[in-house]
Amino acid sequence: MRSRRRKDDSAVTGSWLTTYSDMMSLLLAFFVLLFSFSVIDEHKFATFITAFQEYIGIIGEGQAALEQPGPLPMDYSDVGQRQLWELFEELVELIEQEGLTGVQLDLQERGLVVRFAEQVFFDLGEATLKPEARETLRKLAGTLRSLPNPLRVEGHTDNLPINTPRFPSNWELSVHRATNVVRFLIEEEGFDPQKLSAAGYSEYRPLKPNDSAENRAMNRRVDIVILNIDLWDYEPN
Repeated sequence: MRSRRRKDDSAVTGSWLTTYSDMMSLLLAFFVLLFSFSVIDEHKFATFITAFQEYIGIIGEGQAALEQPGPLPMDYSDVGQRQLWELFEELVELIEQEGLTGVQLDLQERGLVVRFAEQVFFDLGEATLKPEARETLRKLAGTLRSLPNPLRVEGHTDNLPINTPRFPSNWELSVHRATNVVRFLIEEEGFDPQKLSAAGYSEYRPLKPNDSAENRAMNRRVDIVILNIDLWDYEPN
């Protein structure tokens, strides 16, 4: 009888271990499933970028080029980055719907850059906004004006020297172009001046080497940078 009782106890213990093993297997499967969801998010991100590869390149007539976003952390808990990515998608649709040309989008860690080619906005060596530039800005103004993000307008030139009474150098030209865009947004589109700033970088932030007419044309541009909302605290009060 004693031997049979020990055998029964052993059977009970073995049954408990089997149940515990099943539970651990289920937990493992659960965590594998969670991990697979995170991989799907990254895959969707990459798929969306690939879909717009045909837009990447030099801005031309009748073409709205969208640059592939730069390296971003795949952390969707980052509120600022997630907001910029959603805004990127919204602006892609708006640019296509409005048929805007000479516009690029470049998603960076510091913010979303809305890039405008010089030939759309200004005559060569001038800082007065063209009528088509005003129309382009008006079509984007509704979306940009409603954002909580600060906006920085940046002027850029190529390395060809300029020396006129109004623009002694490319520094003055780049700054005037940026400030004229800012003034248009404030005076004609009702933007909050406290959310706007202007900067001129002359020839010193080129996209391409200034070694050809094509590259110099790409470097002559105006960028409206929608700064990451997480950087708001670092802006001057």
